Amino acid sequence: MKTQFLLLLCLMVSIGSIAQEKNKKMTFEVDGKCEMCKMRIEKAALNVSGVKYALWDIPTHQLSLVVDERKTNPMAIKVALAEVGHDTKELKATQEAYDNVHPCCKYREDDSDDSDNHEMKH
Repeated sequence: MKTQFLLLLCLMVSIGSIAQEKNKKMTFEVDGKCEMCKMRIEKAALNVSGVKYALWDIPTHQLSLVVDERKTNPMAIKVALAEVGHDTKELKATQEAYDNVHPCCKYREDDSDDSDNHEMKH
C-alpha cells in the first residue's frame, strides 16, 4: 500500500512538472508602431516576474517571450502591457493608459511604422 501511494505521488509530481515549463517560448501580437513602443512593450513584459526574454518586432507586432510558467502566465503579461497603453487581442488598454503614450505612438489611429520619422528623445 505504501509503495503504491509513493508511486502515485511520483506520477502526480511528474505530470505537474510537465504541465509547467521553466523556459517556455511564446509569441503573441501587441499593438504599437515605433521604437518607443518597442522599448515600452519590452520593458513592461520584462517587469513581469517570470519573464526571462522579451523582443517585440515592429513590422509584425509580434512579441516573442521566454517565460517561466511556474511564475507567470500570458494573461499577466497582457495585463502589464495594457497598463502601459498597448492592446493585445484578448485585452485592450484603458483609454487613460492609451492616452498616456506619446502622440507619435498612437497606433489606434495609424498603425504604420514611423520609427524613422521621429527621434526617441520624447
